Amino acid sequence: MRVGPVVQLLAFGASVLAARVQVTWDVEYRDISRDGFSTWRAIGANGQVPIPPIYVTQGDVLELTAINHLDKPITLHAHGLFQRNSTFYDGVGMVTECGIPPGGQYTYMIETGEQHGLYFIHGHYGLEMSEGLRAPFIINEKEQSTEYDEDVLLTLEDWGQQPEAELIERLKQVPTTSLPNDYKTGLVNGINGNITQTVRFECNRRYRVRVLNIGLDQSFKVQIAGHTMHIIEADGVTTKPLRVDGLDLAPGQRYSVIVQALESDEFNYGLNVTMYADFLDPMAGLTPRYYPQVIEYRKGAPMRENAQQSDELLVWADDFTLEPQDEREMESADRVIELNKRNYLPGMGLPFYGLGNTSYASVQVPTLLSALTMGDLARDSLVYGPQSSVIVLNYMEHVELVVRNGMNRSHPMHVHSRVFQVVERGPWGDAKAMGKRVVPLQVARSSNPMRRDTVVLPEFGYLKLRFKADLPGAVSIVHCHTEHLAQGMAVVLVEAPRVLQQNARVPQALLDNCRALGFPIAGNGAGNQGYDLTGLPPAVVL
Repeated sequence: MRVGPVVQLLAFGASVLAARVQVTWDVEYRDISRDGFSTWRAIGANGQVPIPPIYVTQGDVLELTAINHLDKPITLHAHGLFQRNSTFYDGVGMVTECGIPPGGQYTYMIETGEQHGLYFIHGHYGLEMSEGLRAPFIINEKEQSTEYDEDVLLTLEDWGQQPEAELIERLKQVPTTSLPNDYKTGLVNGINGNITQTVRFECNRRYRVRVLNIGLDQSFKVQIAGHTMHIIEADGVTTKPLRVDGLDLAPGQRYSVIVQALESDEFNYGLNVTMYADFLDPMAGLTPRYYPQVIEYRKGAPMRENAQQSDELLVWADDFTLEPQDEREMESADRVIELNKRNYLPGMGLPFYGLGNTSYASVQVPTLLSALTMGDLARDSLVYGPQSSVIVLNYMEHVELVVRNGMNRSHPMHVHSRVFQVVERGPWGDAKAMGKRVVPLQVARSSNPMRRDTVVLPEFGYLKLRFKADLPGAVSIVHCHTEHLAQGMAVVLVEAPRVLQQNARVPQALLDNCRALGFPIAGNGAGNQGYDLTGLPPAVVL
């Protein structure tokens, strides 16, 4: 990977120096075996699969140039980064840009600002992420707020046997409860989890273990035998230390934990990783799958494992026990937006999903460019096209999203450009009739509810999520962070578009890429004026 940090004086105060970290990804296909069984075409960068992590320091600007050597468009999204005043670098295909055409390139200017912690960068055009276009992104604090001696990175991902086009074709089939013959393999730090890896510990040292799930649709649980874990970060939000027995990560979620090494090197200990499909009942040998790793104090030392216990008896990370270190009162709710997860299964066609009356789908003009060019009409969601699922927000209004799910699958809901306050979780629908657990009602403390960017919407349950619309000009998508995005489970928030029109300076390269791909760069969702949406395919009504 070509990385060339250059220290420049940036706009963070006259006496503060920050680096502009320059990284180039030559995005290309590679034939590779990642599971140890089969070889197929994956997507990598600079000849490498998996793509190595990127490290910067709080306040730095990552200047990430993507050169597209594929035969289809790509984009790159910095998962969890706020992109304040730079929504055109958020990297969502046909929302904030048209995409990078084959043979083209685009440079994403990712300002870290005051953010620090664990993030990742991934493709956000179709399902390219599932083919390997993803990598951890770590922002180290300028001044370490928690004492520890060493960092350990644990990257978890699922790996299937299907390129993006084949996966989308599979999604067009009516879903069943059976697993495909090529059911996914869990990867730990880019390697088949069945190949045991060792994490070296030295006695009496403190370790910050950063754990992230960058997979498509599988969840992971992590436990360390004989040691305690104290969570200090969730999704880039520093938390008050919370002791847990294990971590449960849906796709898109991240944690940092402090682990105190033991005083003796008499034993080595199990680092237990479990991958499971929470939308399926357990099936022996398929889900869950177990990937034992090793915390090694001394080579050849005997192993110690945890005694077998039911998950219900263990303490797991939970949004209603975590507290941010930076305390904030619960936001009020001036406006309540109800989002009901819905399905449409047209016989033998594509199953559509949505968070309202229509299923989200790409339009002809990126939503950002419509917001920029439609004048006063940009404040009316109708001009973006019904399939854009746009919700227009007023500047500084206090918003509550009520997201309901009456189906027997949970969904990791991810918001771009900000974090949610997790206010309430409870039951919705008839779980008992389906033989499912009834979600208990939980209400956050009013003084300091947890904030994060990826929250699990439980099966037969609902969430209440609050935030203040303090990002004028932001165009940000809220979506299920699984393959359900490709099936329409998303809405797009357009925030104070008139402010965007006054202040935004869209990079010329973004417009050039739109032209190269044959997309208009102005107008409503169809590229027309006013409310004329001629040319858009009919929206799927749910």
